Amino acid sequence: MKKIFLTISLFSLIVSCSDDFVDIKPEGETLVENFFKTADDANRATNAIYSFLRSWENTGFPAQYVFGVTGDDVEKGSNPGDASFINAYDQFTFTISDDGVHGYWTGQWQAVQRANQVITNVPKIEMDATLKNRLVAEAKMLRAYFYFNLVRIYGGVPIFDGLQSNYVQPRNTAAEVYAFIVKDLTEASEILPQTYPAADLGRVTKGGALGLLSKVYLYMKDYQKAYDTSNLVIGMGYKLDPDFNHLFRPAGEFGTESVFEVNCGCSAEFGGSQYAEVQGVRNQFGWGFFTPTQALEDAFEPGDIRKELTILREGETTLEGDLIKKGDPQAGNSWNQKVYVPTSLNNSACGYGSIQNLRILRFADILLINAEAANELGNTGVAIANVNKIRLRANLGETPASTQSTLRAAIWQERRVELAMEMDRFPDLVRTGQAEQFLGPKGFQKGKNELFPIPLRAITDSKGVLTQNPGYN
Repeated sequence: MKKIFLTISLFSLIVSCSDDFVDIKPEGETLVENFFKTADDANRATNAIYSFLRSWENTGFPAQYVFGVTGDDVEKGSNPGDASFINAYDQFTFTISDDGVHGYWTGQWQAVQRANQVITNVPKIEMDATLKNRLVAEAKMLRAYFYFNLVRIYGGVPIFDGLQSNYVQPRNTAAEVYAFIVKDLTEASEILPQTYPAADLGRVTKGGALGLLSKVYLYMKDYQKAYDTSNLVIGMGYKLDPDFNHLFRPAGEFGTESVFEVNCGCSAEFGGSQYAEVQGVRNQFGWGFFTPTQALEDAFEPGDIRKELTILREGETTLEGDLIKKGDPQAGNSWNQKVYVPTSLNNSACGYGSIQNLRILRFADILLINAEAANELGNTGVAIANVNKIRLRANLGETPASTQSTLRAAIWQERRVELAMEMDRFPDLVRTGQAEQFLGPKGFQKGKNELFPIPLRAITDSKGVLTQNPGYN
């Protein structure tokens, strides 16, 4: 079977090779000018975008130390000497020359370029118009997701709306990037279907585009649009999974709570994902990285069932019957239970946990987005109702918060424990202005660490066209 490889490495790799974005290498070589001719080409190029979602850059190491250990719910894990470079992210000592800073940057640009290949070339193919429009809409939603990652981590970045001959251009402002994301998601939501047949599970949907759009509006502090858009998603029939444990097991994949989920199934074409393996119990299931902190342990209220269903502990027997090893001084003593795959369900054809899907956006997040936006608009009744839906599933009582300020704190607290270890904590702390309070003891510096540095190699190769973020040199 032919596989398509679409590659870009912004500034540091593409300045002198603007024609070499598509590299298709099956048995022999297929030149780019001979590709994008058929509907099958269009499908394969779109699938190449999805393949990035389950890639090392997006679900393995880089994203998890960029979005993960920078928060206060996740720490490096594993034994102290293993991948000790990750400590720089836990302590905010990473620099402009750090490989992780550069690696996440280039990885997201590779993904953007895959999307731009589809957006630019697929409209030229003679094929079924409905399918053509849908594939372009899928690419636009995915491009918006990658830009959302970039703008939250690096701030304003260059906007590349399709393929172009010159990629050496200045950064756009963050506001311009957010407007570009909104445009992509709005256009995608007008075309994408709400559901797909079973064979296409994992393709992005109308609900996914609107759900991500509501989250983008929340980051923009456009609370009215965040409220209105999340209400559209709420009206589409999504529901909370009544069983928090089931939600994260393979049986719960693409369930009623799934709004945007990456299909990481182990197959000959895609080979699964290392998302679960990287975090699995060391010397039993995986490598033991990205483990829960004491701060996360302490964040849960008494009686909150999410605590023991989020944190997997040494010596426990899981609900699925696996005995978690105990007494290994190099393995740690607790891990992320949300990525745990029962031994009985593991597909040994790929690495451990390769079938574990990545939940990018759940309905619980939508309810909390709606609650936060409603509260900021003064509609505390709606906000309380949505918070209580989340709390009742967690076996907690209704929130005691009743004023706008106390409810704001309650919503942020629910986000912390509901979305724990799902790579939302660091950007949530930054957008809500709480980063210095919670991350200052780790080394976070206000006015600097809200953003990562633009990689030195990117600035050098742009010949100074790219400018650095404040506080880095």
